[in-house]
Amino acid sequence: MARPVTLFTGQWADLTLDVLAEKASGWGYDGLELACWGDHFDVHQGAASKSYCDGQREILEKHGLKLFSISNHLAGQAVCDNIDTRHQAILPPHVWGDGEPEGVRTRAAEEMKITARAAANLGVKVVNGFTGSSIWHYLYSFPPVDPSAIDAGYEDFAARWNPILDVFDEVGVRFGLEVHPTEIAFDISSTQRAIDAIGGREAFGFNYDPSHLGYQGVDYVAFIREFRDRIYHVHMKDVWWSEGPKRAGVFGGHTNFGDADRFWDFRSLGRGTIDFEEIVRALNEISYQGPLSIEWEDSGMDREHGAEEACEFTKAIDFPPSDLAFDAAFSDE
Repeated sequence: MARPVTLFTGQWADLTLDVLAEKASGWGYDGLELACWGDHFDVHQGAASKSYCDGQREILEKHGLKLFSISNHLAGQAVCDNIDTRHQAILPPHVWGDGEPEGVRTRAAEEMKITARAAANLGVKVVNGFTGSSIWHYLYSFPPVDPSAIDAGYEDFAARWNPILDVFDEVGVRFGLEVHPTEIAFDISSTQRAIDAIGGREAFGFNYDPSHLGYQGVDYVAFIREFRDRIYHVHMKDVWWSEGPKRAGVFGGHTNFGDADRFWDFRSLGRGTIDFEEIVRALNEISYQGPLSIEWEDSGMDREHGAEEACEFTKAIDFPPSDLAFDAAFSDE
């Protein structure tokens, strides 16, 4: 049975849910992964009103679409971050408030608890998102960082996210961190450390996205096998990186996406460097049967053209695992 192919609506929040659902259905999608911004899903209404949740589902169902997850990256980012004026641009006013950093972090944590309750009302089992990180700025630093500062960053993550995850456990929903630069987990090593920091609790897993791993030099297929029991959701997203040196390296050189000097850039599926066949094989190996959700980003391509071809690509590259050994016919037994 083919895995459903869905579209993450985060990059489409300028469109109403009804308009986007009609387009996505026409492009061949099986469902949507609703972003918790724009008019796609309001977590406060969702937590307070089952009828609101039913109404959002009805919009999808009208266009023959299903719903498997929601995502609240923006509020999640502010839970652990060192807050500055950039966050005001991504946060709803009630979370930003007066901008005092600890107040923002506290309100962001409450927003994620509300998101868990809204997801339960909506009938989905996974919320994807970010965690933020108080220690990302220590990634490559001089003067050297005392290891105790990194320890404190993971302790801060655990202290802020364990109470959030308590609510996820309470309502039977799991959180899928999109492992990503700027988060508490951004490669295999930091991911394991994050799991250890919260005592390995099952409410915390991953929204697997290879595009944030490949250009770093991380083994993005090994990530699936390493964390096989915590792959709660999958983003299909491609990235290109250069075979040779560029003027702007892995750190980006303060260039914008789409700049020809960049060493790496996001691309429409099938047009980058990610080996999606090996990803599908690894997902088959771990028996992942959830959605393949396309997060479409390509600064050099029309997004509607890209969304349609990405859906076609994903459906073509997916295949079911074998239920028998290929040479079983030669056995005497």
